[in-house]
Amino acid sequence: MLRRVINPFLLLPLTLSMNTFNVLSSEIKNYIDNVLEEKPNITFVDYQEIEKLVLNNQELKSLQNLVASASFNLSSQISKRYPSLDFQANGLPKYVAGKKYNSNSPTLKTSQFTANPSLNIKWDIIAPLRGSEIKIAKTNYKIAQNNYEIKKKDLIQEARIRYHKYKKSYQDIQNKKLTLDLSITSLENAKAKLDVGIGTKFEVLEAQAQLSRDQQSLNEKKIEHEINKISLKEILNVKGDFETNKEQNLIGFWNYKLNKNINEGLDKNLSLKNLILQKSIKNRQAESFLAQNKPNIYISNSLSSTFSKGDSLATNIDSAKSGSNYTNSISLNFAWSIFDGGQNKNSYKSKIADAESEKYAYENLKNVLTTSISKAYLNLKLNEEKILSTAKEILSTKESLRLARLRYDVGISTLKDVLVRQKELSDAKSKNINAIYNYNLSLDELERLTFLEISNNCLDNDNTIKQTEFICNITR
Repeated sequence: MLRRVINPFLLLPLTLSMNTFNVLSSEIKNYIDNVLEEKPNITFVDYQEIEKLVLNNQELKSLQNLVASASFNLSSQISKRYPSLDFQANGLPKYVAGKKYNSNSPTLKTSQFTANPSLNIKWDIIAPLRGSEIKIAKTNYKIAQNNYEIKKKDLIQEARIRYHKYKKSYQDIQNKKLTLDLSITSLENAKAKLDVGIGTKFEVLEAQAQLSRDQQSLNEKKIEHEINKISLKEILNVKGDFETNKEQNLIGFWNYKLNKNINEGLDKNLSLKNLILQKSIKNRQAESFLAQNKPNIYISNSLSSTFSKGDSLATNIDSAKSGSNYTNSISLNFAWSIFDGGQNKNSYKSKIADAESEKYAYENLKNVLTTSISKAYLNLKLNEEKILSTAKEILSTKESLRLARLRYDVGISTLKDVLVRQKELSDAKSKNINAIYNYNLSLDELERLTFLEISNNCLDNDNTIKQTEFICNITR
């Protein structure tokens, strides 16, 4: 068989483009690495510290002020149980000067300093609105506390999601680096075969193209990793840069049955409790409308006095003249709004209808929570299986790649087969990384929804180790 000779000048543009690509690829890699290596002050962040760091979140601090506001409002309403004391002074002092002329009597003059202080005490003995207002304030305070806890737990879960995503993106980088190394090896092998005359230029181009794709994919993962770091810093309110243990592992195990998850989640859910409290507030508001038609009884005591120096309406002013007087009155008072045209009664019915609507909102949220808990639990079990299956897939594809390389080296296979096996290994590792990531997310979601704790050991409720081929055997 005759072998066709290729003019070397035809390959010159191709060779130049390959060299140009290598230079550009190296420049892009160096540029991206230099950008990502700009690190100011570095602190260490661990999974266990996330809850403490979340307390610095600005949104959470805003809710802390709302809790304080509700607390002060409650104290304000409770203070209505106690008597009020008012001090008033009309002119302190007041100076009066003038004349009174009458043709039939002497002219009278006034030049006098006066002070008129008064002290008033009022104490509501029976105030129909007071009890409802205090109870509403207490309920609002409890709702504010619950809202703070809800937001704190939501932020902790979101921070953990970003933390897992950050670690996942690091593992993706390692996976892509491994793939890149394999592509470099494939390219070197293809060039070596071409040099000794048993390879083809097409295989070199194919290996070069694969290397290009892997380099681009690696750069994308590096950028994604840096974006995830910025996102995590934002929710943790971390100043400067931070580092953490980037190794991806299982954060724990979940040893609770589905029914227990649902029962605990519904029993301890703060949003459900808030709906009950909202219904209670609307019932109290309804009662307060009826209370406005009830009598209000209070005791009042008024002490008033007058002090004067000088004369008033006298023919001759005696500036040394002084005087004083006081009066004290105490009374039991009664006020009763008997008829208002049915306004309060209709307002009462309106609030009762609002309160009834909370019952349906409560039942709807129960259904949503039950669905969310069930989904999180089933996703956890699904990801347990995925972790095991992808771990086996990694072992299988590693062996498949090794055999493909051996066949290629002895000339009974093509580089295309090696590149396919190489991609299969990368995909298997990527699926395993995603399975661990989703498993950890499901754990955090179940902990958030059920208020149960993630276990550090892989034991059933009866303290027996689960079967051998299970998630317990995965290294944490």
